[in-house]
Amino acid sequence: MKLATTLAGLTLGLTLGFALTTAQAEITVGVSVSATGPAASLGIPEKNTFALLPQTLGGEKVKYIVLDDATDTTMAVKNARKMVGEDKVDVLIASSATPTSMAILEVAVETKTPQILMAPIPPLDDVKRPWAFQTPQGFPVMANAIVEHMAAGGVKTVGFIGYADPYGEGWLKSFQAIAEQKGIKLVAIERYQRTDISVTGQALKILSANPDAVLVAGSGTPAVLPQATLLERGYKGKFYQTHGIANRDFLRVGGKTVEGTVFPVGPMLLAEQLPDSHPSKRPAMEYIKAYEAAHGVNSRSTFGGHGWDAYLLLNRAVPVALKKAKAGTAEFRLALRDALEAVKELPATHGVFTMSAKDHNGLDGRAVVMARIENGDWKLIK
Repeated sequence: MKLATTLAGLTLGLTLGFALTTAQAEITVGVSVSATGPAASLGIPEKNTFALLPQTLGGEKVKYIVLDDATDTTMAVKNARKMVGEDKVDVLIASSATPTSMAILEVAVETKTPQILMAPIPPLDDVKRPWAFQTPQGFPVMANAIVEHMAAGGVKTVGFIGYADPYGEGWLKSFQAIAEQKGIKLVAIERYQRTDISVTGQALKILSANPDAVLVAGSGTPAVLPQATLLERGYKGKFYQTHGIANRDFLRVGGKTVEGTVFPVGPMLLAEQLPDSHPSKRPAMEYIKAYEAAHGVNSRSTFGGHGWDAYLLLNRAVPVALKKAKAGTAEFRLALRDALEAVKELPATHGVFTMSAKDHNGLDGRAVVMARIENGDWKLIK
């Protein structure tokens, strides 16, 4: 009887030990997206994308916790604190807009949790940079592509109107620095809020400067407003937008007012038009096939691609991190951060990622193509 009791206890202990080991092996990923609010046209395809992801990461079971931050920085921080404090996530993927992403970064740095951002952000200091990894193309890569196109088209003067937040400011600084090198002058600089319903005053100031072209640094459907207003007021020059407009909602809301607009974008959006030799064609087509099978033809969005690329990065990094520590621990979060930083030549939907200690975006010129809106659709500029 005593032996049986001992054996039963041993069996129970082994079972509990196995269960604990299994639980520790599960990777927990916290996701905050802007499925509502001004950035909803970015966050909805991202949310849809996470529902399509495999149930493993690097061969290990994964649990995704997806919350809506409503494009609100306070809600974004609340989400992050819940996921880190209560759900004990190993990594954060967040968020859809630059302001919410940067708000969450404060929590990531404080708790030493790696964060993969789905929105571009300005350069970071040595305290924040180690914990932030960015899947969208950085401002300088995209700004350089715009400036090259402007210069080739004879543009000498530009009017700028962008969000009065880190997205708009990041674009302004990057574009201004590169444009000056090419002899292109900014003759008007205006800002507006994502929630504004009128930009008439800003448009009139740009019109008075009479620039050869206007660059709108917005994202999603709110990026239509400045362009539509300028056209209503009689502006006849060229329009450029950023990669923040690359979704069908922008085309739907913009209609004829956005025809002819030129913008830089990740290769995913125009995957079918890419040569077979392009490193992003295969991963982009795999993502598009999965997304459009679930949501219909032409439902793709580059923003969903940023979420998919976050998965690809983790799929590469998780097995490396697990060799050093168990999931659910501070040691694993640090090991995962180190593994993400060590990613090299990873083909993804938006380019090829090669990270380093100084570069947590890791994308180069292969991450951008130039496109034009024609007949309500996107066309690759070759």
